[in-house]
Amino acid sequence: MHINLAKSAGFCFGVKRALNIAFQAAATGEKVSMLGDIVHNEEVVKEVKKSGIRKIKSLKPTKNEFLLIRAHGADLNTFNKAIQFGYKIIDATCPMVREIHKIAENMEKKGFKIIVIGDKRHDEVYGIIGKLKKKALVIEELGDINLRIIGKIIKACVVVQSTQNQEKVLKIVSGLKKHIKQLEFFNTICLPTRTKQNEIRNMPLVNNVMIIIGSKKSANTKRLYEISYSLNKRSYWINSKQEIKPGWFKNTHSVGITAGASTPEKTISVIIEHIRKIVAK
Repeated sequence: MHINLAKSAGFCFGVKRALNIAFQAAATGEKVSMLGDIVHNEEVVKEVKKSGIRKIKSLKPTKNEFLLIRAHGADLNTFNKAIQFGYKIIDATCPMVREIHKIAENMEKKGFKIIVIGDKRHDEVYGIIGKLKKKALVIEELGDINLRIIGKIIKACVVVQSTQNQEKVLKIVSGLKKHIKQLEFFNTICLPTRTKQNEIRNMPLVNNVMIIIGSKKSANTKRLYEISYSLNKRSYWINSKQEIKPGWFKNTHSVGITAGASTPEKTISVIIEHIRKIVAK
């Protein structure tokens, strides 16, 4: 049986950069805190915790303490409050996410209503809309388009959460164009996400079984699984070797494997080795 690993599997540039910044900050011995998890992966979160970085629920007045801004970014209120309370900022926001902030802020200044296509409760989306002066409209699905609201918008700018499914996004944009006279669309799905999604649109067609590795909290991993499952029902989303069932590999000649942008290489290697042992029996 052949095991085919996607070239793009695992950490993206933004996650690698955020982790490097985090570990460098921890190595200084300074007091470093973080609101929430640096990325959506349990193993990575454990490593960051081991380094000495504290996860906090809220900001409090402090002295000589650093606040690490996570890869997903943060809203303007968080930045302002942190500085007001005495924190020194270490910004590990992914540069591609920061670019989305800039586009949205600039277009708002030009009088455009900002529409964000993304998961309403995702940290990245909170960061985007939290950088704006006026309330943005967040759309998750095509069915979220409310004509009573959309019909009142004269001109709008659409930006996209960086890990969204491109096919779904284009359908939503097409729907919006029917009702908004002047619409500027910025396809801000990041390059690593596009690369992963391009691979996952082919791999399920040429492999009997697909294994998608990543945390259930990971939006980009969820997207990879959804695309894979739509093409091959023998697609399985796991985060550890313990979740694997030997029966998945019966009458299987090839297994395709990919992993979300916050999945460590070590996790991928352990799972591949485990699969090899299963099929060798």
